[in-house]
Amino acid sequence: MPLSRIQSRLKLNAGGQLSLHTRISLLLTAVVASMMLVLGGLWLTSTRDSIHEEIESATRVCEQWLNVLAGEARNAPSPSANKRLLTNIKAAGRIRANALEVIDSAGQRVYLSPQPTYKAGRASPAWFARITEPVFAQRRISAGTLTLIITPDSSRAGLDAWDNLFAMMAWACAFLAALFIAARWALNRALHPLDQIKTALEYTGQGRFDTRLPVYNSPDLNRLANAFNGMADRLNEAVNDNVRLESERELSHQLQARLEAERRSIAHELHDELAQGITAVRALAGAIVQRTTEYPALHGHAQNIIAVTNQIQEGIRHILQRLRPLGSDATIGLNQALQRYLELWQQHYPDLALHVDLYTETIQVSDELALTVLRIIQEGLTNVVRHASAAQVQLKLHYVHQDDDEWLELTLTDNGRGLSCKDSSNAGCGFGLIGMRERVVALHGELSIANLDGGGVCLWSRLPTSRKQANRTIDMSNMS
Repeated sequence: MPLSRIQSRLKLNAGGQLSLHTRISLLLTAVVASMMLVLGGLWLTSTRDSIHEEIESATRVCEQWLNVLAGEARNAPSPSANKRLLTNIKAAGRIRANALEVIDSAGQRVYLSPQPTYKAGRASPAWFARITEPVFAQRRISAGTLTLIITPDSSRAGLDAWDNLFAMMAWACAFLAALFIAARWALNRALHPLDQIKTALEYTGQGRFDTRLPVYNSPDLNRLANAFNGMADRLNEAVNDNVRLESERELSHQLQARLEAERRSIAHELHDELAQGITAVRALAGAIVQRTTEYPALHGHAQNIIAVTNQIQEGIRHILQRLRPLGSDATIGLNQALQRYLELWQQHYPDLALHVDLYTETIQVSDELALTVLRIIQEGLTNVVRHASAAQVQLKLHYVHQDDDEWLELTLTDNGRGLSCKDSSNAGCGFGLIGMRERVVALHGELSIANLDGGGVCLWSRLPTSRKQANRTIDMSNMS
């Protein structure tokens, strides 16, 4: 394999670390290499023992042979015996694994065996020789006036061991390289789906929630793929729900805006046209009253007209109070606007005991939120009057601070007959509840209406006080 291709296979990832495939391949190769090193150590110990046994055996044979040759010179020393001994020794030449030196009685060297011709001129490294070549003591044999000195020589056996080790190291390196490449190839093939999973995760992170993984042969990878596909399905559904919900909120907001515009238009029409006409009728009736003191019958009818116009004006004033958006009362605040409306409502329905608990003066709310609170209260109280047959109504509007979130929490309860299947569509489950829900959804709030255990109905709503909090609320609901 070309070097550039091997280097490309060993490339680092973006974090400066080797890839998983490479790390596993290197780990497997390192384990096998460690086992080879252990086996190499055992082989060196065995080789040293073998060399020692071989050299020791050769030295004993050489010693026995020389003892036989030196017998004549030792038993009957003479120059001729010494000459015959040297002739036989020279004829033998190099003795295997031993160096032979002959010295006379004066200590002068008479003979030295030739150097070995096997792998002449070569030697194993000194460190290797210290490991594998044992040290032997010289052997001396007396032959009359001559002394034979045998020096065991394990250099050739050590050189053979070195050559064998070098060959084994070459084969081991080739094997380890082949093992690494084979393991890398096998891991690439086995873990190739991980690249697909990584790509799928990247696509999902980019918002492509239609990405799906195929079915794999590996059970583990197949479970991972199924889990990813399930997650992608849920994300896709959440995104679609979020888009649909945002579209519904936008539509609801537009409908509410048009509804408020229509309310303002109707209020202006009532004030400018009908109210002024009634005022004119009342003025004419007053003039008639002043001029008909002498005509009792006509005078009485004129006074009746004034009384009826007063009632009509009071009714129009009440209608205008309901139709008028809170934005026109922005300077007085939510609390005062609610108190004004509740006082007017109590005047119209004195038989209903209204208990009010308002704690919102310390916060500032938007006109949209204040208007939503007012409309929910208006619709809830209207349903109590129309359908509940209640004697008491309790209204609570509190400011709630939880963690980093701020809410307006509204609770409206009565002691009436509660909701039933027959009148549920009229008791708030029809257009009234739809309108309330649309307003609450537009502000990312919560709304619930339920019967109480002891009788009556509880209307509960929680509205975020800021747009940022509302966005965070809807994001969390989508995630869940």
